[in-house]
Amino acid sequence: MRAALLVALVATVAAPSGARADEPALAFVDASGARRASFTAAALAEVARPEIVAGFDPYYGRPKRWRAVPLAPLLQRAFAGADLARADVLLRAIDGYAVTVPARRLLDDGAYIALADLERPAWEPIGPQRAHPGPFYLVWRTSPTGAHRELVTHPRPWALASVALADLGALYPHVVPGGVADGAPAMRGFRLFRDRCIRCHAINREGGRVGPDLNVPRSVVEYRDEAQLRAYIKNPLAFRYGAMPANPDLSDAQLDDLLAFFRHKRGEKHDPDAATASGTAAGRP
Repeated sequence: MRAALLVALVATVAAPSGARADEPALAFVDASGARRASFTAAALAEVARPEIVAGFDPYYGRPKRWRAVPLAPLLQRAFAGADLARADVLLRAIDGYAVTVPARRLLDDGAYIALADLERPAWEPIGPQRAHPGPFYLVWRTSPTGAHRELVTHPRPWALASVALADLGALYPHVVPGGVADGAPAMRGFRLFRDRCIRCHAINREGGRVGPDLNVPRSVVEYRDEAQLRAYIKNPLAFRYGAMPANPDLSDAQLDDLLAFFRHKRGEKHDPDAATASGTAAGRP
């Protein structure tokens, strides 16, 4: 994994004339989180021609139709000069959900930004939480292999807020396990966590914010029985209703690796929010 800094070679894109100052916009940000460019829905439609995109949506469990713009020309415009064939793209939603996807997959596999639900003008809610997917929802064109149905390889972040080129080692420096051989269980567990968990969960406050941080202030293996953790990861709905997906495909060996990663990170805590939390508990602003 490279240790290069997060790169965002973004050309400034002005909102079209007449756009409201409070109009939602899809942002392109640098490593510090500073906005470098943004596209309103109208600006997106100026860069890429809107199309009608139809296909099976795993969240709805049936085919859906969207008014959407292809993501490829937006990436090429925003990240002009970057080597997109070798880059990762970080997609972050308004609620804190974050996922990385190889840029080449977004370029080649038919990724689109849906701007409108053609079946329900006010957008059809998603899931038991009745989540609103707009104003920007990443969808995929139907592929002959059916790969677009797989949320692990073809994620669909709704209420998309920002897009950035990313290097995971630079983006999440306190998640990578230190002093661990490449083939060790903790390193295999890290890769599994990176590929399947970091979009919702954080380690040391780095990663997604939809689910709880799994290492600070206490590691999940410090307050949960490991047998219960295994069962919960495989089928969380057997314990409580929530947004965490089931992982029935994970083998016992993969769960061994994931727990080895958690145990290793238990000794590598980094909690930049600890002082703030302490101050809040003491009644200080």
